[in-house]
Amino acid sequence: MPNKILALCITTIVFFSTVSGLLAQENADIWREKINRGTISVISGGINGTYIRVATDLASVLDDGYDLRVLPIMGKGSVQNIDDILYLKGIDIGIVQSDVFEFIKSQNKHPSIDQRIRYITKLYNEEFHLLAGSNISDIGDLAGKKVNFGVEGSGTFMTASLVFDILGIDVEIASFDQGLALEKIKSGEISATVYVAGKPTQLLQNIDAGSGLRILEVPLTPELLEIYLPAQFSGEDYPNLLEDGERVKTIAVGAVLAVYNWKKGGVRYNKVSRFVEAFFQEFAKFQFPPRHPKWREVSLTAEVPGWQRFGPAEEMLETIALLDSKSVRDAFAEFLNNTSPNLAEKFQTEKEKEQLLQLFIQWKNAGAQ
Repeated sequence: MPNKILALCITTIVFFSTVSGLLAQENADIWREKINRGTISVISGGINGTYIRVATDLASVLDDGYDLRVLPIMGKGSVQNIDDILYLKGIDIGIVQSDVFEFIKSQNKHPSIDQRIRYITKLYNEEFHLLAGSNISDIGDLAGKKVNFGVEGSGTFMTASLVFDILGIDVEIASFDQGLALEKIKSGEISATVYVAGKPTQLLQNIDAGSGLRILEVPLTPELLEIYLPAQFSGEDYPNLLEDGERVKTIAVGAVLAVYNWKKGGVRYNKVSRFVEAFFQEFAKFQFPPRHPKWREVSLTAEVPGWQRFGPAEEMLETIALLDSKSVRDAFAEFLNNTSPNLAEKFQTEKEKEQLLQLFIQWKNAGAQ
């Protein structure tokens, strides 16, 4: 009899252990599905660049826990980011330069790339920073000298190669990350570094006054302006490198929020669609501090030549346009009265008016829910 009782006890323990294990596994599966269901990963750039700050802003504004969770990931630049969007498991969205698309197609690296990659929005323009040591006066002085083009595969490396080739300036190419390149300029191992990033970049802002380093001007030749936009730096951007009122001419290239062209109705498509919807609805929140100043340059309707917009983003633009077309004057007046009677006086330029309109659209959407 004691043996039977012992056997029954053991059987009971095994039974409840098995049931408990099954319940625990079921509970773990539920949590795993819940956590992953709304998670979006954004491949960006290096720790000192604008891409990672923009990706962090996306997480700060849009991340609501489980329905939409945004994970910023540091990347190695535009060319590698395209590779990651196409092939790296778990990558949903990437930030890349607009000229990388044509570069990849010219290299025949990814066949039918224009059918496989779409864009959600053009973000902002990224400036071509050319930082040199005190012994370099202008870009022509770099001929025959060692210049860092950034990590191979990065957008900076690609753009630097194109720019120096177009200008006909033959340099010895180095390939370091930007933090290391800065130290090598200080030690005299290299003469300059190229860094394509949205101003102001943290890397250059952290350079001490009196360092002897300088930002070189890029000549705005007709050949360069066929590909890039004119831009400039001022003392407001980099007070430790430029004097008050000083202006340095350079060029700029567009940054793009890129996404894989997922099949409509699929799991990944639906996840990115939720991100797109939240991004457009909450866009006004990106326009003010503490978000990066580059967000104020973003126009949701701006197009990227040679690219096609992601379907859900196109649909959101159509919704916004429809909202904009219905009794805008009366509705906008109501919006101002419910917000602040003096708000309109603070917005003078067309860009500022567009930012105010985005706030209005957000208010209207919230009232319709």
